[in-house]
Amino acid sequence: MDLDCVMPNINSDFEMELIDAYHPILRKTNTNHGKKTFPQQLKMDKFSRMLVISGPNAGGKSITLKTVGLLQVMLQSGLMVPVDPNSKMFFYKKILTDIGDNQSIENELSTYSYRLKRMNYFLNITNKRTLLLLDEFGTGSDPDLGGALAEVFFEELYNKKAFGVITTHYANIKLKADQLRNAINGCMLFDMETLAPLYKFSIGQPGSSFTFEVAQINGIPQEIIEEAKLKTDEKKIRMDRLLSELQKEKTHLERLNKEHISAQELAEEARLKYEQKKGLFDQKLRSQQDNIEKNNKYLNAGKKMLGFLAQYKSNSRKKNVNQELMNEIGKYLAVEKSKEVETQKKKVAQAKKAKPKKIAPEKDNHERHKIVVGSMVKLIATRQTGTVETVDGDNIAVLFGFMRMKVERSKLSFVK
Repeated sequence: MDLDCVMPNINSDFEMELIDAYHPILRKTNTNHGKKTFPQQLKMDKFSRMLVISGPNAGGKSITLKTVGLLQVMLQSGLMVPVDPNSKMFFYKKILTDIGDNQSIENELSTYSYRLKRMNYFLNITNKRTLLLLDEFGTGSDPDLGGALAEVFFEELYNKKAFGVITTHYANIKLKADQLRNAINGCMLFDMETLAPLYKFSIGQPGSSFTFEVAQINGIPQEIIEEAKLKTDEKKIRMDRLLSELQKEKTHLERLNKEHISAQELAEEARLKYEQKKGLFDQKLRSQQDNIEKNNKYLNAGKKMLGFLAQYKSNSRKKNVNQELMNEIGKYLAVEKSKEVETQKKKVAQAKKAKPKKIAPEKDNHERHKIVVGSMVKLIATRQTGTVETVDGDNIAVLFGFMRMKVERSKLSFVK
């Protein structure tokens, strides 16, 4: 397994930023089966410390949660972690988990009873140096009643200033995360046409569960799905439909934005080629004009000298007339020489005026070397600004609004 582990930047500012993070066991398993493993990008700090991940089943919600938890435990056990070296992490005093089915036959506890006891324990010991990892938060009881209780638990844990990664299908938890100042929603991305999971995490908006869409893809008859819709609260259907449409719209806008940036780059390349060809054409035109002017000058001078020669031949025996002719020729040559000197002076003056201003050598390259994770940069071709998410040599991943793309360092300018 080709997986590099490093020591991330350790900070005391309550900031976690995982860049190209891998779950090592998943990576090893996928590698053995010839499958691709998608790295995770995730950021949390004291202003976005409670992360609620939603979306359909089998999309990677639990894997994202477990990746965060496992890497944190590895770090606090003194191990290197499989992340980009520019990642940031810090140490928690407590890491509390509620993952999987915890039914206990020995203690006569159902899954939900066990979870309630765990939640009561969490409420008593949680503080601002706690990391909570809660998978399928609030499930195991009546959806409405369990959801209401889960919302209260969520708010209580939030008020204790804890950090948390929580997966859920409850709409009220997603809404609560949107309302609370230091909580944030996230979702796992899906192919909006096939609903196949992309195993990529996107922060900023909740995900639809795609309940009826997934049922349809898995062969459930349409009449059964329609009957189920009739038995479902219309508000929940509208909410799930809205989330589905938002995710489709976001995917569509990301594609359009990427196409727009690509078109702008092509337009800029075409403009540069046009400017280059225009420069060459202008240069040839100036050269031709110079040649025409020189030829006209030589032609006029030749005609003038032929005129002088004709006068000399017709007056070859008149001494006084020939002397006047020589004086006239001398004056003509003096005027032509003064014109030549004046032309040379104008060319020198124009050359000095057109001389480009001196630019500090390697200034642009020097600025580009300042580009690190978190830098504000500008795409030279389109003038769009974005934030650097990862740096891999000269390949830089930049977030332009809601779209992430990889750009060569030479195509970026450093802003701050």
